[in-house]
Amino acid sequence: MAEPIPDFTDEGLLPPGDYEVTFEELRESILVAGPESDSPWGEKWDAEWREHLTRQAETMCSHLWEVGIREIYLDGSFTGAKAHPNDIDGYFECDARRVATGELQRELNQIDPKKCWTWDPKERRAYRGYAKKQLPMWHAYRVELYPHYDQFTGITDEYGNPLTFPAAFRKRRRDDEPKGIVKVVPDN
Repeated sequence: MAEPIPDFTDEGLLPPGDYEVTFEELRESILVAGPESDSPWGEKWDAEWREHLTRQAETMCSHLWEVGIREIYLDGSFTGAKAHPNDIDGYFECDARRVATGELQRELNQIDPKKCWTWDPKERRAYRGYAKKQLPMWHAYRVELYPHYDQFTGITDEYGNPLTFPAAFRKRRRDDEPKGIVKVVPDN
Protein backbone atom coordinates (compact mmCIF):
# COMPACT_ATOMS: atom_id res chain seq x y z
CA MET A 1 0.00 0.00 0.00
CA ALA A 2 1.27 3.47 -0.89
CA GLU A 3 2.05 6.00 1.79
CA PRO A 4 -0.62 8.73 1.99
CA ILE A 5 0.32 12.32 1.22
CA PRO A 6 1.44 13.83 4.55
CA ASP A 7 1.03 17.33 5.95
CA PHE A 8 3.36 20.08 4.75
CA THR A 9 6.66 20.80 6.43
CA ASP A 10 7.21 24.08 8.25
CA GLU A 11 8.60 25.34 4.91
CA GLY A 12 5.29 24.59 3.13
CA LEU A 13 6.70 21.62 1.19
CA LEU A 14 5.83 17.96 1.03
CA PRO A 15 8.34 16.01 3.10
CA PRO A 16 10.98 14.39 0.84
CA GLY A 17 9.72 11.24 -0.83
CA ASP A 18 7.60 9.96 -3.70
CA TYR A 19 3.90 9.75 -2.85
CA GLU A 20 2.02 7.34 -5.13
CA VAL A 21 -1.71 8.09 -5.48
CA THR A 22 -4.66 7.63 -7.79
CA PHE A 23 -6.52 10.77 -8.81
CA GLU A 24 -9.30 9.84 -6.38
CA GLU A 25 -6.75 9.70 -3.55
CA LEU A 26 -5.21 12.97 -4.75
CA ARG A 27 -8.60 14.70 -4.52
CA GLU A 28 -8.97 13.54 -0.92
CA SER A 29 -5.43 14.61 0.03
CA ILE A 30 -4.13 17.81 1.58
CA LEU A 31 -3.08 18.96 -1.92
CA VAL A 32 -6.68 19.39 -3.07
CA ALA A 33 -8.94 19.24 -0.01
CA GLY A 34 -6.54 21.42 1.94
CA PRO A 35 -4.82 21.34 5.30
CA GLU A 36 -6.59 21.38 8.65
CA SER A 37 -8.26 24.70 9.48
CA ASP A 38 -5.76 25.41 12.26
CA SER A 39 -2.83 24.95 9.87
CA PRO A 40 -0.87 28.07 8.88
CA TRP A 41 -1.49 27.04 5.24
CA GLY A 42 -5.27 26.59 5.33
CA GLU A 43 -6.62 30.12 5.64
CA LYS A 44 -7.26 30.96 1.96
CA TRP A 45 -6.98 27.46 0.47
CA ASP A 46 -8.56 27.38 -2.99
CA ALA A 47 -9.82 23.78 -3.06
CA GLU A 48 -12.13 24.52 -6.00
CA TRP A 49 -9.24 25.74 -8.19
CA ARG A 50 -7.03 22.84 -7.07
CA GLU A 51 -9.83 20.40 -7.97
CA HIS A 52 -10.05 22.03 -11.43
CA LEU A 53 -6.28 21.64 -11.93
CA THR A 54 -6.54 18.03 -10.78
CA ARG A 55 -9.25 17.27 -13.38
CA GLN A 56 -7.09 18.87 -16.07
CA ALA A 57 -4.04 16.84 -15.05
CA GLU A 58 -6.15 13.67 -14.93
CA THR A 59 -7.24 14.25 -18.53
CA MET A 60 -3.64 14.64 -19.67
CA CYS A 61 -2.43 11.65 -17.65
CA SER A 62 -5.21 9.50 -19.13
CA HIS A 63 -3.77 10.32 -22.58
CA LEU A 64 -0.31 9.24 -21.42
CA TRP A 65 -1.65 6.02 -19.90
CA GLU A 66 -3.49 5.29 -23.14
CA VAL A 67 -0.20 5.34 -25.09
CA GLY A 68 1.58 3.16 -22.54
CA ILE A 69 3.29 5.74 -20.30
CA ARG A 70 3.11 4.62 -16.65
CA GLU A 71 5.66 6.69 -14.70
CA ILE A 72 4.02 10.14 -14.28
CA TYR A 73 4.99 12.66 -11.60
CA LEU A 74 3.26 15.92 -10.59
CA ASP A 75 5.07 18.80 -8.95
CA GLY A 76 5.36 22.56 -8.89
CA SER A 77 3.54 24.92 -6.57
CA PHE A 78 0.56 22.53 -6.73
CA THR A 79 2.47 20.12 -4.47
CA GLY A 80 3.26 22.83 -1.94
CA ALA A 81 1.32 24.99 0.47
CA LYS A 82 0.53 27.73 -2.04
CA ALA A 83 -3.21 28.40 -1.59
CA HIS A 84 -3.82 29.15 -5.28
CA PRO A 85 -1.12 27.59 -7.50
CA ASN A 86 -0.87 28.91 -11.05
CA ASP A 87 -0.67 25.46 -12.61
CA ILE A 88 0.65 21.92 -12.31
CA ASP A 89 4.10 20.96 -13.55
CA GLY A 90 5.32 17.44 -14.01
CA TYR A 91 7.23 14.91 -16.01
CA PHE A 92 6.86 11.37 -17.29
CA GLU A 93 9.41 8.71 -18.11
CA CYS A 94 9.53 7.57 -21.72
CA ASP A 95 11.72 6.29 -24.52
CA ALA A 96 13.86 8.99 -26.17
CA ARG A 97 13.20 7.53 -29.62
CA ARG A 98 9.43 8.12 -29.30
CA VAL A 99 10.05 11.78 -28.52
CA ALA A 100 12.84 12.32 -31.09
CA THR A 101 10.81 10.82 -33.95
CA GLY A 102 7.64 12.73 -33.02
CA GLU A 103 5.82 9.42 -32.53
CA LEU A 104 4.76 10.22 -28.96
CA GLN A 105 3.51 13.69 -29.85
CA ARG A 106 1.49 12.28 -32.79
CA GLU A 107 -0.04 9.52 -30.65
CA LEU A 108 -1.03 11.96 -27.91
CA ASN A 109 -2.51 14.49 -30.34
CA GLN A 110 -4.60 11.74 -31.95
CA ILE A 111 -6.25 11.22 -28.55
CA ASP A 112 -6.38 14.83 -27.33
CA PRO A 113 -9.23 16.90 -28.80
CA LYS A 114 -7.20 20.07 -28.09
CA LYS A 115 -4.16 18.79 -30.07
CA CYS A 116 -1.84 20.61 -27.68
CA TRP A 117 0.92 18.06 -27.03
CA THR A 118 4.26 19.60 -28.04
CA TRP A 119 7.50 20.54 -26.33
CA ASP A 120 8.79 22.73 -29.17
CA PRO A 121 9.96 26.03 -27.64
CA LYS A 122 8.83 27.82 -30.83
CA GLU A 123 5.23 26.87 -29.93
CA ARG A 124 5.33 28.78 -26.63
CA ARG A 125 2.94 31.75 -26.47
CA ALA A 126 2.60 34.68 -24.12
CA TYR A 127 -0.18 34.81 -21.56
CA ARG A 128 -1.43 38.03 -20.04
CA GLY A 129 0.38 38.84 -16.80
CA TYR A 130 3.05 36.12 -17.17
CA ALA A 131 6.66 36.87 -18.05
CA LYS A 132 7.37 33.35 -19.28
CA LYS A 133 5.81 32.11 -22.51
CA GLN A 134 3.82 28.91 -22.07
CA LEU A 135 3.43 25.71 -24.08
CA PRO A 136 0.09 25.02 -25.82
CA MET A 137 -0.75 22.34 -23.21
CA TRP A 138 -0.49 24.99 -20.49
CA HIS A 139 -2.92 27.25 -22.36
CA ALA A 140 -5.33 24.33 -22.86
CA TYR A 141 -5.06 22.67 -19.43
CA ARG A 142 -2.88 24.83 -17.12
CA VAL A 143 -0.66 21.75 -16.87
CA GLU A 144 2.80 21.16 -18.35
CA LEU A 145 4.07 17.57 -18.48
CA TYR A 146 7.56 17.02 -19.89
CA PRO A 147 9.06 13.81 -21.28
CA HIS A 148 12.05 12.48 -19.36
CA TYR A 149 14.57 10.13 -20.93
CA ASP A 150 17.71 10.93 -18.89
CA GLN A 151 18.22 14.36 -20.47
CA PHE A 152 19.09 17.54 -18.58
CA THR A 153 16.39 20.13 -17.85
CA GLY A 154 18.28 23.40 -18.00
CA ILE A 155 17.94 23.60 -14.19
CA THR A 156 21.11 23.43 -12.11
CA ASP A 157 21.84 22.51 -8.51
CA GLU A 158 23.44 24.79 -5.92
CA TYR A 159 26.86 24.01 -7.44
CA GLY A 160 25.86 24.75 -11.03
CA ASN A 161 25.61 21.10 -12.07
CA PRO A 162 22.85 20.30 -14.58
CA LEU A 163 19.90 18.31 -13.26
CA THR A 164 17.56 15.76 -14.83
CA PHE A 165 13.81 15.98 -14.11
CA PRO A 166 13.88 13.47 -11.23
CA ALA A 167 16.54 15.48 -9.41
CA ALA A 168 15.23 18.95 -10.30
CA PHE A 169 11.64 18.23 -9.30
CA ARG A 170 12.63 16.95 -5.86
CA LYS A 171 14.23 20.22 -4.76
CA ARG A 172 12.86 23.71 -4.29
CA ARG A 173 14.57 25.88 -6.90
CA ARG A 174 15.26 28.98 -4.86
CA ASP A 175 17.28 27.20 -2.16
CA ASP A 176 17.61 23.52 -3.17
CA GLU A 177 15.53 22.41 -0.15
CA PRO A 178 14.57 18.71 -0.65
CA LYS A 179 10.86 18.13 -1.15
CA GLY A 180 8.38 15.43 -2.01
CA ILE A 181 6.69 14.72 -5.31
CA VAL A 182 3.47 12.96 -6.34
CA LYS A 183 3.40 9.92 -8.62
CA VAL A 184 -0.05 9.37 -10.15
CA VAL A 185 -1.23 5.89 -11.07
CA PRO A 186 -4.41 4.61 -12.76
CA ASP A 187 -7.31 3.48 -10.56
CA ASN A 188 -7.12 -0.13 -11.74
